[in-house]
Amino acid sequence: MQYELKTQIIEPVRHTFDHVAARYGDKPATRYQEGTIDLQPTENFHYRPTWDPEHELYDADYSALKLTDPYSFTDPRQYFYTPYVTNRAQMHDAFGKTLDYVSSHNLFDRTPEDWKRLIGEVVIPLRHYESGCQMIYSGGARFSYGATISQCCVYEGFDRVGNAQLISRVGITLGEQTSSVLASAKSLWMEHQAWQPLRRYTEEALVEKDWAVGVIASDLIDKLLDTLIYRHLDEEALIGGAGAYSLLAQHVGTWYKDHRKWLDGLYKAWLADPELGEANKAVFSDIVNTWLPRAVEAVGAIAEHADEIVDTKAADGLQARAEEIAAEYAALGLNVEKEQA
Repeated sequence: MQYELKTQIIEPVRHTFDHVAARYGDKPATRYQEGTIDLQPTENFHYRPTWDPEHELYDADYSALKLTDPYSFTDPRQYFYTPYVTNRAQMHDAFGKTLDYVSSHNLFDRTPEDWKRLIGEVVIPLRHYESGCQMIYSGGARFSYGATISQCCVYEGFDRVGNAQLISRVGITLGEQTSSVLASAKSLWMEHQAWQPLRRYTEEALVEKDWAVGVIASDLIDKLLDTLIYRHLDEEALIGGAGAYSLLAQHVGTWYKDHRKWLDGLYKAWLADPELGEANKAVFSDIVNTWLPRAVEAVGAIAEHADEIVDTKAADGLQARAEEIAAEYAALGLNVEKEQA
């Protein structure tokens, strides 16, 4: 008796979930779409929070910045758990290899003493700023409305913990030649005059009731720190014989470019919203006008301290960068007061 093997194709009854098909049509959906779209709880809440009875447990009014359709924004990176974890594991592995190279070749031992001091007093204390940002974005994950936004805030919170760990590992490696680098960095963050404007700024952003205000406020600092710490000082380190710092700084710079993709996408979605765009522009403008001058003051104090250690003219370019930031927001349609930058 002979049997003939045949290929039998069974067409699926449905290609994806009904709520995803309602948006994108009855066709195979991506895993990002199925794990993100329309997952925001919207009904059947048992009670309003006792600490804020004016709002539902999940409420779009936790921020003045809103989207008519929260899912008009999607993460350009299309991150869900697996690709996010895979990508970040690769980033941290690459950093670890670079750190091993720096350590095995005693590059910190060959670093000039003034640059060792600059790294210890200007870079390592940023681990505490990153920890503050982790809490700010955790607040965004809890109070933002729409799973596409809250998901990005969750991953950003994880990223900030990761950044704090990267900076701490640099301090530990540097501490092989300079004792108690991490303990000293904490004392600087808590007590040194140069760090108090940023510390105060971070703490006040943490207690903002509107989660989006905290996010935008921290982003203004990020823009200035990227220019100061991971661009200007990176270039100066190469010239000044502190190549170890440059090797390590590139990894945070790589993360920053990736982080900008979702945040810039969210900004554009807020400002281009067909119904709420104009109101969002007014709110966004007020936030930038309030926080940008304070961000310049906070990062400026750190830049001045860096120049006291190594004369790299770090503070000179900060005002120009602030004006660039103001111009970038003006190009998005915001009413930004450039004289305050």
